[in-house]
Amino acid sequence: MAEIRFYHLQRQTLEQALPQLMAKVYETGQNAVVKLPGKGLMDTIDKVLWDYDPASFIPHDKEGCHDPSEQPIYLTTADENPNDAKILVLIDAVKCPDMDAYERCLYMFDGRDEGIVAEARADWKAFKDKGIEMSYWQQREQGGWEQKA
Repeated sequence: MAEIRFYHLQRQTLEQALPQLMAKVYETGQNAVVKLPGKGLMDTIDKVLWDYDPASFIPHDKEGCHDPSEQPIYLTTADENPNDAKILVLIDAVKCPDMDAYERCLYMFDGRDEGIVAEARADWKAFKDKGIEMSYWQQREQGGWEQKA
């Protein structure tokens, strides 16, 4: 089972935080699948990754693209891994039935949405009950992440 890192978004939005993490994933030469709860958010994240930093480039594409197997970062609303990713990113408590296919899961959730926070807490408990290796990260006031558990 994948190691799961919970990222609690409190000071930045997903649109601000996700590109930073995806840039780090890309720099390591690994592939990632980002599973989102809906096509509207997928389209927003697609645009954000293109516009994130004019001085950098995060190559990616989204479901329905011509050649998903060639994408280092692949955005989807489905349960698929066409780029043979070892990193799975779950956004706002979406579920993935085959987490065993990944080495690491980045579980990012909006701390300003009580419904999503409640789902994240329930998922934390369920993963903990299964004995899965987990860590919990909170955003620092000055930026970046700090491991809390």
